[in-house]
Amino acid sequence: MTAPQGRRTTSDLPRWVPDAARHYLVHTETGLSIRALARASDCHPSTVLRQVRRLEGRRDDPLIDAALRSLSAQVSARDILKEGKLKAMKMECLKSDPHQPVGLTQARIDQEAKRILRRLCEQGAVLAVAREMETSVVVRMTPEGEQVRTAVVEREIAQAMALKDWITCPDPEGRIARYFITNTGRAALRRLTAEDENRASGFAERSADPDGDAGWDIASIEGTHRPPSRAYATESPLVGLARRKDRDGKPFLPRELVAVGERLREDYELVEVGLGGSASWESFVNGEALAEATEGPKGALAAHGRIKDALTELGPGLGDVVLRCCCFLEGLEQTEKKMGWSARSGKIVLRIALQRLKRHYEQTQGRYGPMIG
Repeated sequence: MTAPQGRRTTSDLPRWVPDAARHYLVHTETGLSIRALARASDCHPSTVLRQVRRLEGRRDDPLIDAALRSLSAQVSARDILKEGKLKAMKMECLKSDPHQPVGLTQARIDQEAKRILRRLCEQGAVLAVAREMETSVVVRMTPEGEQVRTAVVEREIAQAMALKDWITCPDPEGRIARYFITNTGRAALRRLTAEDENRASGFAERSADPDGDAGWDIASIEGTHRPPSRAYATESPLVGLARRKDRDGKPFLPRELVAVGERLREDYELVEVGLGGSASWESFVNGEALAEATEGPKGALAAHGRIKDALTELGPGLGDVVLRCCCFLEGLEQTEKKMGWSARSGKIVLRIALQRLKRHYEQTQGRYGPMIG
């Protein structure tokens, strides 16, 4: 059936939207029956009914509700409700147009989710979402009862992760909602990590379609460069070292040194989010001066400047190890191999680097870091 000129029979929903959310939106926005949806999707009506009921029950979740409200405007109800709607939309309204430009892609969600889900895997970590804020943060509770901010998350990325059931909020009431990683989120992190390892080993082939859902990373799509062979551990190397004990039975990395590394990581996250991955770190890793960042949000440029000053102060060797372990989250063994160091020497160099970094921060920014306005 050919649609009349000027009308669209396809949904404008992005490709990353899960089937459950797609069914819910088409049902609620267009009035299409559960049975018609089931026939169009080639599944049992009870499956669609469970999906619709579950999404309706999760509307108290602020991220879920905001995501559904935003996506509802992209469903073309006036066309689907015309005469002959089922024939026209049977295989179309449940799929998005593959050639339609969309602001949020599956590749971008996957790229951001890798760093966010890794942080949420750390003990005591939650994603804190304030209703009036455009960005969210991942915070982790230390054994001493202090909160350390470990990542900054854009609101649309958090909404997509909630809609995909990668994160959940047990108690959505209150001004600040706290989200935890789910088993589905852990499985997604394992899948994304395995895909990266396969690509690094040459076992995965890139898709011929740069808008596809698999085989591409955000760096290749945006024409930017990422640090090569970055490790995808489920927690920061600093957290593992903080659990180890030295000869005197004290933590190998004291709490204040872990906080220093997390402060550097926080600036790195601000740069990655604010500058869209356009900051190049390879120059410093390759022994050159870190390139200047001149265009972008004020906060991201300030964070880039702080990282540049810190790495310049530390110099080659010490600067490399904090950049790799604190920012890239490389494991110590991998860093030792890349730097040509002897086995088990990396943790000593990292501790020395963090001590120097702590002194630099205290002299330039004060004990509690910069005032960000």
